[in-house]
Amino acid sequence: MTRRLRSERGQALLLTVLFLTVLLGAVAISLDVAVWYREQRQAQATADASALAGAQDLPVNPTGAVASAKAYADQNQGGVDAADISITSDWQTDDTVSVTAHRVAPGLFAKLFGITSTTVKADASARAAVPEQVNGASPIVVNKLHPLLSGPGCPCFHVQTTLPLSKTGAPGAFGLANLDPDASNGNPNIALWVKDGYDGYLDLGPYNSDPGAAFNGNDIKDALDARLGTELLFPVFDTLTDTGTNAQYDVIGWVGFHLDGYIKSQGNDYSLQGYFTRVIWDGLQSNSGKDLPDFGVYSVSLVK
Repeated sequence: MTRRLRSERGQALLLTVLFLTVLLGAVAISLDVAVWYREQRQAQATADASALAGAQDLPVNPTGAVASAKAYADQNQGGVDAADISITSDWQTDDTVSVTAHRVAPGLFAKLFGITSTTVKADASARAAVPEQVNGASPIVVNKLHPLLSGPGCPCFHVQTTLPLSKTGAPGAFGLANLDPDASNGNPNIALWVKDGYDGYLDLGPYNSDPGAAFNGNDIKDALDARLGTELLFPVFDTLTDTGTNAQYDVIGWVGFHLDGYIKSQGNDYSLQGYFTRVIWDGLQSNSGKDLPDFGVYSVSLVK
């Protein structure tokens, strides 16, 4: 009887030791897996941000996009080599940058099982595309037939030009659009939209003209003074239909404009001075890769 009890106690001790070993091993692996997961999340954050940084140069400068993505990764914990960055064509030539970030995650408790470290990686792609909707647009419209938008080899950027703020072909239309989606709004805050841009995403399509020579008011002049030397985003239209309060601009795209100044020419006519420029702007890309008019405005988004 005594021998049996001793034997059972010995077996129980052995089972306890084995159970504790397995339990400690499981806890150790769990702790290491948590560390590896954290490293993987950091690698993903680096890959995402590096791709977005690189896409700022697309589609016009793929070499610069690779350099920008690499530079951003180097400044944020590294893990990205030049060979880990590639430029591809999704909706148009050289519009997408892809980045793979690597991290070496140490094995802490896993060393007991011969695992000294593991390499985790994360992939991300970002695309620069003409936006279907934009946020922060100004209400000054530009005719698509402007020679620097429609001329040979254009759109043409960084070429000094003027934009008229005068009658645009319909009685009561002076080159200002009511950007409020509620077309019944009879008192749009044109000056605020010039100064800060419209607060909300705007789609392409028809927008009511703001009738009258509103530019003669000091509010709009003050708003333009506040924007001198900066880029604004203007709607580009192809047709202007009807007259007066019923006049509508058909907006087909957006263009960036660097504002240098403005002058009064005669009567109620004014003109803006500056140049068209490529811009990366807050916008929403189409889900279907629509062939939208390209006036040099791009929005950047991660590609899932």
